[in-house]
Amino acid sequence: MEIARLNPLESLAAAYVRSIPENPADEGLFGPSSIVWRVNRDRCFPLAGMRSLMVQALHPLAMAGVAQHSTWKQDPFGRLAATNSYLLTTTYGDTASALAAAAWVRKVHVHVRGTDPETGLPYSAEDPALLLWVHAAMVDSVVEVVQRYGRPIDPADADRYVAEMVKFAEIVGVPREQVPSSVKSLREYLESVELRRATPAAREAIAIVLDPPGLDAETRDLWHDLSQVAVGTLPDWAREMYGFEAPPREAMEREPVRQLLGALDLAFESLPGVLEARQRIELRTRR
Repeated sequence: MEIARLNPLESLAAAYVRSIPENPADEGLFGPSSIVWRVNRDRCFPLAGMRSLMVQALHPLAMAGVAQHSTWKQDPFGRLAATNSYLLTTTYGDTASALAAAAWVRKVHVHVRGTDPETGLPYSAEDPALLLWVHAAMVDSVVEVVQRYGRPIDPADADRYVAEMVKFAEIVGVPREQVPSSVKSLREYLESVELRRATPAAREAIAIVLDPPGLDAETRDLWHDLSQVAVGTLPDWAREMYGFEAPPREAMEREPVRQLLGALDLAFESLPGVLEARQRIELRTRR
């Protein structure tokens, strides 16, 4: 069956516009003065998202839950849009909207359970240990990518971001005291997890992330370039598990990567409603 050519940004844009409220009841879980607001609107976030998926997939039980209970293979960008919508709602939505989104995630997780065919171990998406892994992989990826390619963020602000995002893990069921609250403790946690491996399910998932089907030629070229950067930002242990070679040094230089991200962002901002949604965030930060 022929795969229709698509613009992967369209579903992401629609989710973005829906998730940024026009008249929120309050400032939400974090508020305009938070470092979370500043960092989560950085325009290199798509690259951070790509890296995050690659790290998250290296926990066999987390990956088994996705492989056995998700439709990501049929609609990878739709799934990514849903995840992005949740992140945006919990960041920029009012408190009631953010907590409702977290409650929905917890409700879905009740039914995500089974046995990982690679390890033979049981899993449950309600398990705080799995939730913590997914959270840590995401937050570490955001910090790494934004520090390298985004708006300047110094070590103190990076630690502040990790500390503020503890709340993000807490609302989906991770006890607050278990969540790393500094960059150092976050990375120590990721390296301390013993159950890490690139299972066949992980390799299949990441092959689709790095080379999604159905892209037009221009978008495919841009996506491939950014995929190479995402691989290059992985910690050595993660890249070695996948068997990826480190990209050439010139492919990882800040300015060329920022140009790639700029091209992607220009296309994103040209889609209906995106610029207006961004303006809503900016206006709230200036009050």
